[in-house]
Amino acid sequence: MSGKSLVKRAIKGDEEAFLELMHSYQEALYRTAISYVKNEEDALEAVQEVTYRAYRSIKTVKEPAYFKTWLIRIMMNYCQDVMKRSNREIVEESLINRTGVSEDFTYMEVEEALSTLSDYERELLHLKYFEGVKIKDIAVMWNTPEGTIKTRLHKALSALRNNFDEKGDVKRV
Repeated sequence: MSGKSLVKRAIKGDEEAFLELMHSYQEALYRTAISYVKNEEDALEAVQEVTYRAYRSIKTVKEPAYFKTWLIRIMMNYCQDVMKRSNREIVEESLINRTGVSEDFTYMEVEEALSTLSDYERELLHLKYFEGVKIKDIAVMWNTPEGTIKTRLHKALSALRNNFDEKGDVKRV
């Protein structure tokens, strides 16, 4: 069964369709949550809370094709609220010992560079590169023209590159 038809059924009150949808987006929700709250327990709690919130407000989904985008936005808003209340640090201590994002940078270096960006820029980069949300969908989610999203994405990436350039960490070929 297609995702759109599941969303339509869920909007009409079909609980099985809603559960199937939530099961299929559970991993994306968890990845989004963990990128904000930085620990498994809080991320799992966020997934539960967002599932509840989505269930309560499923009838507000205007376009079934953007259900995932709608769901991720709820998660981002929830996590931002949690972060504001708890004043947690953005950089996760456990990332210190992991390496990976690219051969040139550790996760900590990338997290540190990301922490220099505005919340808006971090969210934009997270949606585009960690969640794989299309620019068109981000534009709909934020009620902003696609061209503006592209410009802001370019500026965020430039700011990130400049941060690495200032530290002398970028290896250019």
